Amino acid sequence: MNANSNDVQHIDDGKLKDSKINVYNPKKTRELVNKLRINKDLEDDEFKYLLSMDEAESISILRDAAREVTNEHYSNKVYVRGLVEFSNICSQNCYYCGIRSGNQDIERFRLTVKDMLSAVDSGYEIGFRTFVFQGGEDPKFTDDVFEEVISKVKSKYPDSAITLSIGVRSYESYKRLKEAGADRFLLRHETADEGHFSYLHPSNQSFEQRKRALYDIKKLGYAVGTGIMVGSPKQKIDYIVKDLKFMRQLEPDMIGIGPFIPHKSSKFKDIEHGDMYLTLKMLSILRLMFPLATIPSTTALNTIDSEGRIRGIMHGANVIMPNLSPDNAKRNYNLYDNKKISGKESADYVRELNEYLMEYGYEIDFSRGDPLTIKNK
Repeated sequence: MNANSNDVQHIDDGKLKDSKINVYNPKKTRELVNKLRINKDLEDDEFKYLLSMDEAESISILRDAAREVTNEHYSNKVYVRGLVEFSNICSQNCYYCGIRSGNQDIERFRLTVKDMLSAVDSGYEIGFRTFVFQGGEDPKFTDDVFEEVISKVKSKYPDSAITLSIGVRSYESYKRLKEAGADRFLLRHETADEGHFSYLHPSNQSFEQRKRALYDIKKLGYAVGTGIMVGSPKQKIDYIVKDLKFMRQLEPDMIGIGPFIPHKSSKFKDIEHGDMYLTLKMLSILRLMFPLATIPSTTALNTIDSEGRIRGIMHGANVIMPNLSPDNAKRNYNLYDNKKISGKESADYVRELNEYLMEYGYEIDFSRGDPLTIKNK
């Protein structure tokens, strides 16, 4: 079954809650979707229209265009990355995060280099060729430690790609790790509105700091990834438009977005999680803006909806990151509540995951899966 088949549409898109626009105009929606597909950008009010529309048919127009673009460049392939969560110890105190330094109600862990390499060995044997090292900004994980991990993985598995998601660091640090063999770097900017950023983070962090880091990463030749939480506390549609405009300027190779989900020990514990349909529309908009980028369907999306993973793929995502981490790491790396860690979220069930995707016309690709942005440079 081809990924463009209408058969995949039996998952109903429903309606977006708290919509700003209640009048459905299919002609206008199609015009804006076609304009975005051609120009890779829109005016602010045009982005607001697409983000705010609430009719199922309206959302499906956006979704179908995104799926066509994904299929045009990546066929029906869904790349898998082996995720290794190496530490939930973090020196930062981001107000929304479950592993922030100020959270005293968490069991901390830190993997050894041997643990990390063992996880890679297991993943390589399964078939993974990209490994994502993700963790808190743990001061014990110095450049020396990461250089050891990177060099040993690259020496043993030269056909693999390494992605780092290890936070804000100095230019010199990013340079050392790139020279050691790291290929990609993920750093979500979270929000491009400085006031909103300050609401979500303590005063020792700023959007300008994140922006500087992202451009340092890009300058050094990494495949660069950024993204946001959809529905984060006090987020406005205007802020999301700023995010889209910032990403248009940055031109990322990878884009990671997912719904905000509260953590019980954070100051935002009583805030409702981000809206699934707004997240899905963002995925589609980003696919039309960045047709060659790799975009994951995140665990967070699958946490708030049992069909979130496949919905994300149908809306333009083309990456899934099964978890290779040891069980204690999976249990305790909780950025938000109720994170899914078992079943198809685990690398042990990647074959079952492939069978599931094939029901919808997609299939797993175990290759490095480099973003086409890199191949075209």
